[in-house]
Amino acid sequence: MTSSRALLAAWCAVVFALAHSCATSGAPATGLSGYLIGYTEFRTNLPGGRQPNIATMRACVVRADGKSRRMLAEELVADENSWTQFAGWSPDGRYAIIGSGWESPENAAWEEEHKTFRMTEGWRYDTSLLELRTGRLENLTAIERVSDYNTGLFFFPDDPNKLGFQALIEGVSHPFTMDRDGRNKRDISSDNDGFTYGYSASPDGSRVAYHKDYQIYIANADGSQPLHIETGQPFNFVPQWSPDGAWLLFVSGEHYDCHPTIVRPDGSGLRTIAKRGGYSGVTAFLDVEDFHGGSSDVPVWSKDGKWVYYTCQVEDRVELMRVSLEGTTETLTQSPPGKTNYHPTPSPDGKWLAFGSNRTGTRQLYAMPAEGGEAQPITSVAPGCGAMWPYWRPGTQTPSDGVR
Repeated sequence: MTSSRALLAAWCAVVFALAHSCATSGAPATGLSGYLIGYTEFRTNLPGGRQPNIATMRACVVRADGKSRRMLAEELVADENSWTQFAGWSPDGRYAIIGSGWESPENAAWEEEHKTFRMTEGWRYDTSLLELRTGRLENLTAIERVSDYNTGLFFFPDDPNKLGFQALIEGVSHPFTMDRDGRNKRDISSDNDGFTYGYSASPDGSRVAYHKDYQIYIANADGSQPLHIETGQPFNFVPQWSPDGAWLLFVSGEHYDCHPTIVRPDGSGLRTIAKRGGYSGVTAFLDVEDFHGGSSDVPVWSKDGKWVYYTCQVEDRVELMRVSLEGTTETLTQSPPGKTNYHPTPSPDGKWLAFGSNRTGTRQLYAMPAEGGEAQPITSVAPGCGAMWPYWRPGTQTPSDGVR
């Protein structure tokens, strides 16, 4: 029998398609038709807390002008209480990175009661590669499995046959490398203590960065010679390499009071380049109580490395901003009172900025010129649904991908 959650997810998708076809009919060209964006849509208002809504998440792809939306890897949600999330692209744009989760109702109920995660039982999360043209799906983290919870898959920039991911082992997150076929998985942790997250590789693939227990570390690609970046702050989160590898960007300060900060990979040049005006750095993605609080809203680099995009509290609004490395700030959005913008991400050529906003009362995705200007809607999900976490596909879409 089809579950009520599956029916609700299907209803959300149908309403999305109907509303979106009306919203985009006859729309003028915006210069966005050659871009493809992966994202996740889901219900936001189902009763019962976090998990009933998480279980409706579905990985989708849509043209950046809002047309030709479709759902991906639907075979991964055949089991009840399972879901998918769009998690990125291969560097050549050939493969979509798809996360797929499952949680038992019993464990979900325990987590709601205790207001915390319990990922040591009742969970399964894997990360797959989906070849967009053929639909071929490869669950790489299930091959020679090291954990029941595997996230954060990425390609090393210098080697298309080397991937990184994070595996949860006995409640502790470890950085791993593996071959393109999912084999030869290797834990590059320097020790077995400390929760490691925000793991990424430098542009030349020679080094990795991560935060462990909210402290920033840089190491060789094999995990050797880890260097602790001393910030003097208790909370340091998600280091990101600049396009030329000369800087790391992260937020630093107190939890819920942290700000865009840069540092050289050798630990020199540390400085905070902007303040977030009291913004907690977390955006709610559900309309019901979420014991986890929401989704981290971190700053990102522009494609030329000259700017950092971030979000900032301005009176009762959260606006999109950009700041130069010298500290010159610009406000990119002018939002209605009480509204929030979040998750900025630049297009592959740096000309556009995708972001999320609740400016209409529903969480939608938008695109606007990278220097600011009029925002164009990308999604048009129904009330009670949300569309979040955009990922621009490298290069341009082609008819052979089945997205027209």
